[in-house]
Amino acid sequence: MSLSQEIEDLVKEAESVLSSATSEQELDSFKNQFLGKKGKLTSVLKGLASLSVEEKKTVGKQANEAQSRLESFVETKRISLKESFYENQLGQEFFDGLRPLATKERGSLHPISQIQYEIEDIFTSMGFSVMDGPEVETDENNFGALNFTEDHPARDMQDTFYTADGNLLRTHTSAIQVRALRKLKPPFRIIAPGRVFRYEEVDASHENTFYQVEGMVVGENISVAHLIYTMETLLSRVFRKEIKTRLRPGYFPFVEPGFELDINCLVCSGDGCSVCKHSGWLELLPCGLVHPNVLESAGLDSKKWTGFAFGLGLDRLVMMRYGIHDIRYFQSGNLRFLKQF
Repeated sequence: MSLSQEIEDLVKEAESVLSSATSEQELDSFKNQFLGKKGKLTSVLKGLASLSVEEKKTVGKQANEAQSRLESFVETKRISLKESFYENQLGQEFFDGLRPLATKERGSLHPISQIQYEIEDIFTSMGFSVMDGPEVETDENNFGALNFTEDHPARDMQDTFYTADGNLLRTHTSAIQVRALRKLKPPFRIIAPGRVFRYEEVDASHENTFYQVEGMVVGENISVAHLIYTMETLLSRVFRKEIKTRLRPGYFPFVEPGFELDINCLVCSGDGCSVCKHSGWLELLPCGLVHPNVLESAGLDSKKWTGFAFGLGLDRLVMMRYGIHDIRYFQSGNLRFLKQF
């Protein structure tokens, strides 16, 4: 029998065997039997060595065509097996997407989402509205309208992810405050929860992606006393007890005067740990009275209208509430961690 005839017979045998496969695993097994490195086609082609140059060209071409034909046959058969499998599944199984799953174990909200909704409830009970905004912002909304000039040194304080078109991933939800100033008429009270991004060196208390709730009150004769009362009310309701706090002078271009509100570290009870950098205090809430330039940039008369603003880190608040010592757990997707909440 000629080598050419052997190849032709082998193709017919292979197609017959491959057609009988009833599963993808069986199909792969049959494929290796004929097309593998030690398969039948490889064995047959060893006979090429005894042929003349012209015969090698002819039979070699036939062998390549045979291999392509069989590989195409395998893929067609694979598709057919998959279709048959799913048709069989559809005929035997029924799933009602509206019916609760027959399982005792259910998912739950992420701890950050839980605390966000709780804070929203606290603020709405005090007459605040909840506002949202895009995560990709313009430089003007994120910096310019908040009193960051082009050469302002405060721009160097936040390492920022910029996009190719000159926009950026917002570094704070203060950009939503800018949108509120342009859209709403005073007096108003708003909070702006959301995800923010900074080019941070990640450690136990810093992440490159985290969550904030920023807020703003604009009205007449708003003072620091209103700010302190609002913040103390928030913290006492979140932690369900009186929290030891302190105010430190802080510099932020969009408030004047500006403050840092720190709380006594609840992870170590003020003794010092990696979360509070062994100081006993955790920077939680930058705040202050809205800078006149910010009000003026939105077209408001800063002599008539005043206000206060604050920015609350949700991740750190959750850490304090539950005694979590590493902020990286929140983005880890670790179900053992998340199931605790």
